[in-house]
Amino acid sequence: MPIFNQSIRRKIVGIALGLIVLMLVTSVLSMVMSSQVGVLLDELTNRYIPAYSHLARANIRSLERALALRQMVMTRMGSSSDEEAYAARLRDFQALDRKFEEEAETARKLINAIIDDPRTYSDNAALARLDVRIESAVAELRRDLDEGNARLVKQVDAKDMPAARGTLEHLDILRDAFNRKIDAIRADMLAQVFFSTSQVISRQHQAIVVSGVVTLLAAIVGLVFALLVSSGITRPVRLLLAGAREVEAGRFDKTITVSTQDEIGELAAAFNRMTEQLRHNERIRETFGRYIDPKVVQGLIDRPEVAIDGERRVMTIMFCDMSGFTSMSEGMTPRGLVRVMNHYFTVMSAPIRSNRGVIDKYIGDAIMSYWGPPFIEEGEQALLAGTAAIEMADQVPALQRQLPDLLGIRAMPAPCDLRIGIATGEVLTGSIGSELMMSFTVMGDAVNLASRLEAVNKVYGTRILISQATAEAIGSQLELREIDRLAVAGQTAPQAIFEVMARAGALTDAQFGLRTHYAEALAAYRARRFDAARAAFGAALEAVPGDGPSRTMLGRIAQFEAGPPDQGWDGAWRLDSK
Repeated sequence: MPIFNQSIRRKIVGIALGLIVLMLVTSVLSMVMSSQVGVLLDELTNRYIPAYSHLARANIRSLERALALRQMVMTRMGSSSDEEAYAARLRDFQALDRKFEEEAETARKLINAIIDDPRTYSDNAALARLDVRIESAVAELRRDLDEGNARLVKQVDAKDMPAARGTLEHLDILRDAFNRKIDAIRADMLAQVFFSTSQVISRQHQAIVVSGVVTLLAAIVGLVFALLVSSGITRPVRLLLAGAREVEAGRFDKTITVSTQDEIGELAAAFNRMTEQLRHNERIRETFGRYIDPKVVQGLIDRPEVAIDGERRVMTIMFCDMSGFTSMSEGMTPRGLVRVMNHYFTVMSAPIRSNRGVIDKYIGDAIMSYWGPPFIEEGEQALLAGTAAIEMADQVPALQRQLPDLLGIRAMPAPCDLRIGIATGEVLTGSIGSELMMSFTVMGDAVNLASRLEAVNKVYGTRILISQATAEAIGSQLELREIDRLAVAGQTAPQAIFEVMARAGALTDAQFGLRTHYAEALAAYRARRFDAARAAFGAALEAVPGDGPSRTMLGRIAQFEAGPPDQGWDGAWRLDSK
């Protein structure tokens, strides 16, 4: 409909103008009909009723005229003739005669005025007959009375009383006949008055009805248009509200049907464009979420100043590498290598993500990830990293079984395993790179230490090694074993390194014995009681045959005993010396 293609302002103004027009029509009709009622009332009060009154007074004047005539006759018939009194009575008689004619003539003029007025709906034929009857009655009365009055005066002057009485009786008969005619005319005139009154009442009632009908029509039309316009506004608004709730819930596939071309329609079209852009942005986010950790993306969106300025924070960094990868990849095709690496990264990335870690990058077959503010609380980071490392190590047996199937071979040419290094310390977070390409990453000694610890697993034959700061943050929440003291390049003071053995309370008896014997052996080794240390390391190997750290330390005791005495020896192993 064309109305729905107009702007909201035009719709509202249109409804208001329509109601104003209807109100004006109602007012004009009321004024016209009121004016008609006014005309009828004016005719009733100024013509009908006065005409009837003049007829009634004409009747009264005829009676007064007859009485004056008698008085005049009685004055003339007195014993002493009083010409002055007679003259006074004659003047009264003549004055009443003129008034009688004036009343009748005035009544006729008013009746003719009613007939001549085209604005009223009078019975003109009936009024014309009344006019003729009044004229005829007055003319007959005038003719007969003039003759009778002249004869009566002559008879009175001649003192012929019997004849004068006969003439008076004849005049009374004529007057009674005239009065009867006037009464009939008045009765018909009264009927016309009643007719005019009914016309006034009818027109007034009609005016009330028409005004009420037009007012009701205006209200109905206004209500209908208001409902149409309001529904045309509220329906798309409700759709917009439902769409906004869908977007708030993260569902961007909601589109709004644009049914109007007003501001609401433009808003609906803008909403559809917005949801399309949000879907596009979500696809970009999902796509880049595979290349950049979603937490980093969200963090950069929420706090872009961190990426620009950088911050120093205490974080826990993990490096994970697959041992034996180099020898395994030499005989692979590029497609097979990509398939193996994608599966390996998928399996190993899941525990990191599930424990709220941020994957920083993939370096060859290595994974670098970190935990810390603003993504998690500082007190949780070490435990989450250690838990993720245990879960990653738990995936190794299944991964070793799956790799031959992925490569299409019966058995792996070289065994593969996992090496993880975790360190906690202050690092610099921010965007590092060039003007062409940036990477949000972490840098610092803790990063270097984690990388070194990952590599040191090869020396000790372990899977998971953590720094002293990490071990202190974990405490008793995981089962840890101190392995050695390690001094890396750039650090003067060595620090203890620990192996993550299992979750809290999950040690087997053999592992518990291993940790106990190893702790005794490590204390004897640092005190240079090599015989006791050798015996304790041997006991540790008996508890868990093949324990890498125990064999490594026994080999180191053999080296120290065979080599020259080390004056600065403090029981720590310096990585930069190897």
